[in-house]
Amino acid sequence: MDSIATATRPPADARFDTARITAAIDALAAEHRGHADIFRSNVARMLKAELLVARQAAEAMLLKDRHGRHCAEQLCHVQDQIIRMLFSAATRHLYHSPVPSSSERMAVVATGGYGRGLMAPESDIDLLFILPYKQTAWGEQVAEVILYCLWDMGLKVGHATRSVDESIRQARGDMTIRTGILEARFLTGDQALYEELVTRFDTEVVQGTASEFVAAKLAEREERHRRGGQSRYLVEPNVKDGKGGLRDMHTLFWIAKYVYRVRDSKELVARGVFDAQEYRTFKRCEDFLWSVRCNIHFVTNRPEERLSFDLQRDIAVRLGYTSHPGMQDVERFMKHYFLIAKQVGDLTAILCAKLEDQQTKPVPALTRMMAKLRPDAGRRRVPGSDAFIIDNNRINLATPEVFREDPINLIRLFRLAQKNNLAFHPDAMRTATRSLRLINAEMRENPEANALFMEILTSDNAETVLRRMNETGVLGHFIRSFGRIVSMMQFNMYHHYTVDEHLLRCVGILQEIERGGNDEFVVASDLMRKIQPEHRAVIYITVLLHDVAKGQPEDHSIAGAKVARRLCPRLGFNAADTELVAWLIEEHLTMSTVAQSRDLSDAKTIEKFAAVVQSVEQMKLLTILTTADIRGVGPGVWNGWKAQLIRTLYYETEPVLTGGFSEVNRAQRIEVAQREFRHAFTEWPEAELNSYISRHYPAYWLKVELSQKIRHARFLRASEEAGHKLAINVGFDEARGVTELTILAVDHPWLLSIIAGACASAGANIVDAQIYTTTDGRALDTIAISREYDRDDDEARRATRIGDMIEDVLEGKLRLPETVAKRAARRGKLKPFVVEPEVTLNNNWSDRYTVIEVSGLDRPGLLYQLTTAISKLNLNIASAHVATFGERARDVFYVTDLLGAQITAPTRQTAIKRALIHLLAHGDAAERPAA
Repeated sequence: MDSIATATRPPADARFDTARITAAIDALAAEHRGHADIFRSNVARMLKAELLVARQAAEAMLLKDRHGRHCAEQLCHVQDQIIRMLFSAATRHLYHSPVPSSSERMAVVATGGYGRGLMAPESDIDLLFILPYKQTAWGEQVAEVILYCLWDMGLKVGHATRSVDESIRQARGDMTIRTGILEARFLTGDQALYEELVTRFDTEVVQGTASEFVAAKLAEREERHRRGGQSRYLVEPNVKDGKGGLRDMHTLFWIAKYVYRVRDSKELVARGVFDAQEYRTFKRCEDFLWSVRCNIHFVTNRPEERLSFDLQRDIAVRLGYTSHPGMQDVERFMKHYFLIAKQVGDLTAILCAKLEDQQTKPVPALTRMMAKLRPDAGRRRVPGSDAFIIDNNRINLATPEVFREDPINLIRLFRLAQKNNLAFHPDAMRTATRSLRLINAEMRENPEANALFMEILTSDNAETVLRRMNETGVLGHFIRSFGRIVSMMQFNMYHHYTVDEHLLRCVGILQEIERGGNDEFVVASDLMRKIQPEHRAVIYITVLLHDVAKGQPEDHSIAGAKVARRLCPRLGFNAADTELVAWLIEEHLTMSTVAQSRDLSDAKTIEKFAAVVQSVEQMKLLTILTTADIRGVGPGVWNGWKAQLIRTLYYETEPVLTGGFSEVNRAQRIEVAQREFRHAFTEWPEAELNSYISRHYPAYWLKVELSQKIRHARFLRASEEAGHKLAINVGFDEARGVTELTILAVDHPWLLSIIAGACASAGANIVDAQIYTTTDGRALDTIAISREYDRDDDEARRATRIGDMIEDVLEGKLRLPETVAKRAARRGKLKPFVVEPEVTLNNNWSDRYTVIEVSGLDRPGLLYQLTTAISKLNLNIASAHVATFGERARDVFYVTDLLGAQITAPTRQTAIKRALIHLLAHGDAAERPAA
């Protein structure tokens, strides 16, 4: 708790002149004597105008010097002065007591975040009105004047009125109130009351309860991180409550303040918690986070704490970031943000280590007693090394000189912890971070160091150990190309994590694939058991490095292959395996692209893919890499449909690589799929089951996952028994955050366009589509649309509206162009993104069809616009492959001309390309075809 005497204040802003404003208030009091309400409303109006000017000045100062803490201090200083003037106005002009009684005393105290002396532009104000005894009429009236004026100014105020006794009693029982009083700062009124609260809080609440407070605050922190997503590398972080954000810094200081009884963060150096360098880091992190938070509030004019995509570029520009080759301004800003978040985590670990040393964390009584009898009982040598000790099941350094004496110990530390299943002592991590200069060219080339690293990568718990190596900086210094992508974000909606976090998660997923037993990874787990033993290390290093060249001007797959060719020999790989790693990195997107955007029943597609992968062994490794990569992007990106596509592509290609395209082999796999369906689906008699199976083309049995096949069978039967011409089944995929519409209708050349138009009219954005036709002329399409409502029943009603619209269009009751035009396309989160439109046409992926591949910024109604435009160009769509990667739509159409031939004339191809690029770039200006 800080008194006003010790609180630091920025220089006064000449535009917020307290004397001038106080004189204006006095003049208003004289003018409206006897009319308290008019006086109060005029004071509130005047102060609101003054506050607006002061905020504009604070924003101008922030844009000029970019010091967030200065801005937050200035805003807090202005708010303090306003409250002091309101208290003075209330006690001098409205409820003046010439000879106040002992009960007519009040201290106005700032608590919580406001008590810290720092305010963001849209922060709440937390006030505590301290009274000597119970509430009196005078105290209630004064508090009301202050609160009503603040509310009339449009401010958000949290408040409480308590006596000192009541404050102490509540602080004992409520950790939130206790933390609020811990931050209390005197503003105005009777300072003796405030001092009494401070003294009694120290003696009656704080003393002897440090362990309880620390445990509660750390538990709150863990729960907050759990709710917000454990990783500090989520690409839309919460600046206040996210991992590595301001709240973590506040928690750190609350604990220090409570345990060490310091009033200012710089006192933590004198107490030996931080050294001078760490304290500078603390101040730098605080200043940066306050800069970001204040700028967010100024830009949004609301208490927004999430650094969302649509804000990131604006904040980057305001903070002065510029684009460099390979990295946008916003990506450089976000990399800095995540580095700061990491440093906040490091500081928290340092404080926790200090607390443990001083036994502020609760220790079982027996352990404490034994520790006194045997001081070194919890410390012993790590097996196989004299350089490290085991300290309470955590690896620590035997002496402070361990790394200087042998720099390879910087790698050995992590391998020994992994091998002996030990946690890391914070002191060891701290010393490792301070010893990074020892990782020089000689050490990087050391065979033992590289062998130890490969053991870490290919052993149990590799993800956890590599993450600790990354947090200390050892990983980025040992593999410098990895160091360049630490904390690097990619400014798109597809990737949920920074590049280094994605790569580490992929290593963890690869270990899960290798362990087996997870239904998500059946094919990859099976292939992992079948690869050549010497290629196990190949797939591990490939997974770790596949995105390591992100942020460079060159394509990251090609640049990453170059990194692998330089690095792998150092890590002990021979020439053949080095080239295999480079090939896998260069082709790591190929399998995903082909599986999701090509017709896998087309022999030409399979032959082209086989020519790329060259051998079954390379395809096995590519399949495992692709599975880990997609799964590591973020929650819900990997799903049963993508798993089935990857599986289909693998098994369609395998016969080509083992002796030519074999229809017999394919027929056998179709038979296996049908037999699997018969075994799982036993609800129908044999004759009906045979009839149903014959209704689907071979591609259906190979590309659709079993659970969906069963849902389709039940859906078709129920729809036909009910006599529906058109039926829609609604499902919800919580992991992907989408609603799935399965549509059964008589096939129609414009059906996909009609479905897309109906979705657009309902404001539904299509993120992917699976399109099949039965042998008896029915279309069975599954469309995934972004959710609009939280409740499933609301989503179901929206799906019903879409179904009704499709039926009305098919029956001629509704014209889609007019309906779609009425619905303004809502860009929402897509505004900040720029995706260059791309259209390619080629006849190499199919002998029968021309393949049109379209890529551009996704928007509601895009698929409808594309399909109608393609039909307007006198093309027939034979099949469509619809996919969305965050803000990027990538749709592929297999088309012919009206006579069923490929598009071969260069002039025709150019016209098609020009029309579709125009549509992608200027969708609203494209010509509207008739429905």
